[in-house]
Amino acid sequence: MPELPEVEVTRLSFASRIANAQVREIHVGKPLRWPLGVGLAGGAAEAVNALEGAQVQGVRRRGKYLLVDLVSSARPSLLIIHLGMSGSLRFDKNLPPAGKHDHFSMQTTHGELRLHDPRRFGAVIFAYSENESWPRKLLAGLGVEPLTDDFRPDAFHIALRARSAPIKQVLLAGDIVVGVGNIYASEALFLAGIRPTLAANKLSKPRTAKLHAAIVRVLQAAVNLGGSTLRDFSSAAGEGGYFQLQANVYGREGQACRLCGSQVKMIRQGQRSTFYCASCQNNLRTTDAIELQNQTLFNCTVASTSTNTSSEGSMRETCTTVLTTPSGQNKMRTRL
Repeated sequence: MPELPEVEVTRLSFASRIANAQVREIHVGKPLRWPLGVGLAGGAAEAVNALEGAQVQGVRRRGKYLLVDLVSSARPSLLIIHLGMSGSLRFDKNLPPAGKHDHFSMQTTHGELRLHDPRRFGAVIFAYSENESWPRKLLAGLGVEPLTDDFRPDAFHIALRARSAPIKQVLLAGDIVVGVGNIYASEALFLAGIRPTLAANKLSKPRTAKLHAAIVRVLQAAVNLGGSTLRDFSSAAGEGGYFQLQANVYGREGQACRLCGSQVKMIRQGQRSTFYCASCQNNLRTTDAIELQNQTLFNCTVASTSTNTSSEGSMRETCTTVLTTPSGQNKMRTRL
């Protein structure tokens, strides 16, 4: 499932290219998780009529949702896009003919935005305002954005003190901090030296600060590496991600821990796979995992962080990473 880094990578890969484009035509294919016109009296027909001729103002992200802001006849509106389990967006002037798994397309003066979703758990919803019932239902309960100044260690610790569930499950719930999905929760807990089964309210203030730093570090590194391509994720430009090549624990059951050499373990939590190192994450001692991770896997320094997620510069970071691609070649990526 695309997580916050994959959704942000997707946004960054087409937001500037689609800005100020005028919508020419909408095509809706097989039903997705929710219909395009859900909540509208006129259903999909009303949504299509409102979209055609509208101008794209920009693309924002809220958690794992993409919000495409539009305006038509001075009336604002938006598309809410969720990639579901297997979805991905493409945006280009010359896309190939639509296939059987392409279920939504928006032709614009700058190119075509197309949703490819084999399992059809994704969704594209039209609304006139975020204050309408369906947008509120989807967005109102989301936690703070982890890559903004709104995500603060002290407030994070206070929120965790009210939760007795395992810390991994609390992170996945998304109502305290949004977008820390299964891959990145496992990785952040490893860097912080915290066992995923530990009750959230047992975390001390210093350990919460370590986890806070690890979450930011892991998510930002994943964005800079184009996300994780485990099966079929690609950006709107058709590019895959490379973060999975650097994972410390996720997907590495039975392999040696990169820090201590112990075997990485896997357990099931809430029907999701959790990966951890019992030695590094023993809940009894602190760990230098974050510092070691910075030294050995990537070298990133945050230049600035903004609470505004509406622009492509909202999570700016200078990051130079050397990694081995699937073809076996060393690849250096520098993102500004």
